[in-house]
Amino acid sequence: MSDLRTRTLRAFSRTPSNRAASRRAIQPPAEQPVRDTTPKPNGHSVVDSAIYSDGRRVASPESLADTYRVLHKSPKSLAWIGLYRPDRRELASLAQEFDLHELAIEDAIQAHQRPKLERYGETLFVVLKAARYRDATEEVEFGEVHVFVGPDFVVTVRHAEAPNLAAVRRRVERDPELLNRGTEAVLYAIMDKVVDGYAPVVAGLENDIDEIETEVFRGDPKVSRRIYELSREVIEFQRATRPLVGMLEQLRGGFEKYGIDEELQRSLRDVADHVTEVVEKVGGFRELLRDILTVNATLVAQQQNEEMKSLAIASSAQNEEVKKISAWAAILFAPTLIGTVYGMNFDHMPELHWQYGYPFAVGLMGLVCGGLYVIFKRLSWL
Repeated sequence: MSDLRTRTLRAFSRTPSNRAASRRAIQPPAEQPVRDTTPKPNGHSVVDSAIYSDGRRVASPESLADTYRVLHKSPKSLAWIGLYRPDRRELASLAQEFDLHELAIEDAIQAHQRPKLERYGETLFVVLKAARYRDATEEVEFGEVHVFVGPDFVVTVRHAEAPNLAAVRRRVERDPELLNRGTEAVLYAIMDKVVDGYAPVVAGLENDIDEIETEVFRGDPKVSRRIYELSREVIEFQRATRPLVGMLEQLRGGFEKYGIDEELQRSLRDVADHVTEVVEKVGGFRELLRDILTVNATLVAQQQNEEMKSLAIASSAQNEEVKKISAWAAILFAPTLIGTVYGMNFDHMPELHWQYGYPFAVGLMGLVCGGLYVIFKRLSWL
């Protein structure tokens, strides 16, 4: 077996590494409480650092240097260092102490990475996307956590408030048997916490989609924008959850190879089942939103057609009224014109002193008006 394979087989083994075996045993003090993971006001990125032995916390160093010093003195211990937005200097210190790969360190510094699982020698580098639903704004907020998992250490790097890793620490510290299974148990607990956090998001998105369906059929003009914004959140959520399926498949593929505890294998399979369920639901949400957008476009088009039809009917009715007004105006204009001509009072006007001039003028008015009425009637203007 090659040296590389030998190092790889030790990655998730419960047997401590050679470096850990060379440490001197120390007496475990009383169990320490879990500290809150809220970033410290002085900007110090280490929010919690603990040394565990036999599944119990035996030390809570205040700094990275103290953590290294205590870890070197303990032969069968596990260190879990929790960081919040560390700087390059702190990550360089961790890289030197735990032999972390420079590419993984660069990813942890830059953040905004896609969920992934990569192996660098004896160390696993895992990127997880946490999510939580904000009821007040009806939006999904995403966080990111980077996890370095070695034979005897776990380093978590957060770039957002979520996920709350203090809750994960409390869980594993209440279960020494779980913690005693090694660093892979801590990785399982973190992944389980992240995946459990997806359930409220799924419920919130489902509720939003129900509301959007109601708004679509109610004809709310602002619903198109909400559909678009929710579609973007669903796509982002899908990007956070879908890669986990492959990541967990990778982990499950190495169960037998690396001798993972059977109970832990079952727990990871349970996480994989939950992830698959979430991914299927999110995929269904995306298809449903696409269908809703199509239905909304159809309803908007129908509404526009109805409005155009109403405008056409109104325009047609208006045209009919204009025709009637125009026809009556033309009919009334004829006697006005004749009356105007015969009202000019010229002395040498042929019909002015004619005995039948008045009856002739009135008759002419009636004849012209009657003729125009018949013409407009046949044209359906009246």
